[in-house]
Amino acid sequence: MRERSGVPAPARDLSLPSARSSLQAGMLYVVATPIGNAEDISARAIRVLSEVGLVACEDTRRTARLLAAHSIRTPTTSYFEHNEARRLPELVMRLRSGTSVALVTDAGTPTISDPGYRLVRASIDAGIRITAVPGPCAAIVALAVAGLPTDRFAFEGFLPSKGGERERILAQLATEERTLVIYEAARRLPQRFSELIAAFGPGRRLAVVREATKTHEEIVRGSLAQVAEEFATRQLLGEVTLVIQGAHGSETAAPASPLDHSRVFDILREAGLSVKDASAVASKITGASRREIYQAAIKSGDSTNLLQPRRR
Repeated sequence: MRERSGVPAPARDLSLPSARSSLQAGMLYVVATPIGNAEDISARAIRVLSEVGLVACEDTRRTARLLAAHSIRTPTTSYFEHNEARRLPELVMRLRSGTSVALVTDAGTPTISDPGYRLVRASIDAGIRITAVPGPCAAIVALAVAGLPTDRFAFEGFLPSKGGERERILAQLATEERTLVIYEAARRLPQRFSELIAAFGPGRRLAVVREATKTHEEIVRGSLAQVAEEFATRQLLGEVTLVIQGAHGSETAAPASPLDHSRVFDILREAGLSVKDASAVASKITGASRREIYQAAIKSGDSTNLLQPRRR
């Protein structure tokens, strides 16, 4: 598709034969912004943010700081999950009346695990021209540094918040051969690792990428058991990206040796499981008897609050 004077030619959507791009309508720009390092913004992104009539953003305060850093005075309006239904028709009306709009998120590429895609869909339906101003994306950054296969990967975004639905999804993903990319809140890592170990086994390799591109960027690589131990007692904020080895060629099909069950049990306890639950999960992972693991825990002195997590 040729681009003249920085404006791409109108796209064709064959699923909408009646839609026609209006020369009087504005353009919707989907603009990627830095995920951490403020220098990771393109010259084109700065130009577009300066030239559009409005910036639709997840958090106006955060976007205001980004715009101020580049002496951009374009007005902003909030557009996020909880005001989307009200704001969507307003933005489409502005676009149809001739105002060009830049869609941004707090960090990274809009519409990726983000409600912004609904504005794109509504703009398509309204015959609005749309183009992307590419840039950082946390999932792609994490894939690039994880050291796992990237020729084929599956992006899962955030896992379901409900435990039963999350367990069902993880059971499906356990046999997925492609590399997996998952977003997660850092504070939930201990619980999430215990669930991943139960579904995938302790030997599946992964990389945890946090504070990507920032001064304190951290990348932790290893098996699920190793990484779970690393994060078991750490109190973290923000969000992280997990890049997990696919089932094909991984060592997850081979159960852990019975000699490992005490180690797996300890990791699960540190991750927040009760003695009862840790015994059950460790049994599934290693193949050892749940009763044997439970009795070993009692004999070792880990017998207080059997139904409660170990306090850290």
